[in-house]
Amino acid sequence: MECKSYQTIKAGNLNRLKLISGDLEPPSDSQVQIEVVSIGLNFADIFAILGLYSATPKGPFVPGLEVSGTIISTGSNANQFAIGDRVMAVTRFGGYTTHLNLDEDYVVKLPDNWTFEEGASFLVQALTAYYGLFTLGNLKPNDTVLIHSAAGGVGLLANRMVQKTGGYAIGTIGNSSKISKLKEEGFQDWIVRNDKFEQTLKEKLKGRELNIVMESIGGKVFKAGYNLLSPMGRVIIYGSARYGSNYNFPNWPSLVYKYLTRPFIDPQSMIESNKAILGFNLIWLYDRKILMKASMTELFKLDLTPPFVGHKFQFKDMLKAIKLFQSGTTIGKVVVNVK
Repeated sequence: MECKSYQTIKAGNLNRLKLISGDLEPPSDSQVQIEVVSIGLNFADIFAILGLYSATPKGPFVPGLEVSGTIISTGSNANQFAIGDRVMAVTRFGGYTTHLNLDEDYVVKLPDNWTFEEGASFLVQALTAYYGLFTLGNLKPNDTVLIHSAAGGVGLLANRMVQKTGGYAIGTIGNSSKISKLKEEGFQDWIVRNDKFEQTLKEKLKGRELNIVMESIGGKVFKAGYNLLSPMGRVIIYGSARYGSNYNFPNWPSLVYKYLTRPFIDPQSMIESNKAILGFNLIWLYDRKILMKASMTELFKLDLTPPFVGHKFQFKDMLKAIKLFQSGTTIGKVVVNVK
């Protein structure tokens, strides 16, 4: 099978991402072969390309963590799917491609009423939101949840989970142009992040306890959320957007400064205030197949509506899609269509 993939010869610069052609071997015994229709972009993709992600492969690699498409071949022991099935899948890199071999345990049938674009927008960000809110955050009815990057893929899905559970969601965004989407999605309140973030958050809480923070920003924003966290509250860290940039390569002086000036939390104060900080990344979950499958099962029980796809690109415009995603101006999921 001939396939085309976007490969970087070495992490560290977006300009190293090039379209290459090659032969794809038949799927192994437990694998299925997917003809990719849509690719979902994630922040981990960009961090990996720039070499800022600890799980980045050494040497040449194909980025991409999620795809949707059609099964075109199955291994001898792969019996969960049939040729022609519409599916969505998560992968430990390799998703920026036209064809992909993948262990069938990382593949899920696409709901009949979902598009391929919606399928490529769901698993990575829904699993991130679910694992953060339920497994680590122990989300309960009436909990107040602060959701950063609220208009992004994880943020929108996290809010839907909070609403399903009967909680109260406050979303934060980088600019006011995204407020209308938060209103549409049913957030109870929102904050446009600025230098007075902690004061504004305190006002928005209106005396409510802050139980969970879905943290993806870092820096002073992280510290403000932690300061206002209630006893038994949990900060769930799944990203750090402050280390991102619009450059094609890492801005090392800026990164070093941000690293050296990052907030510090005294463990002794955590005991005294009865607060918790938990962090994770989805690659860790990917490597624990049983836990990931269990999380997927519980996730689908929530019966969430299809994810919001905000931006669509063609395969030839992959770099344009990445640059827009880098800008921080996107709403919902950024999807690249192979077909």
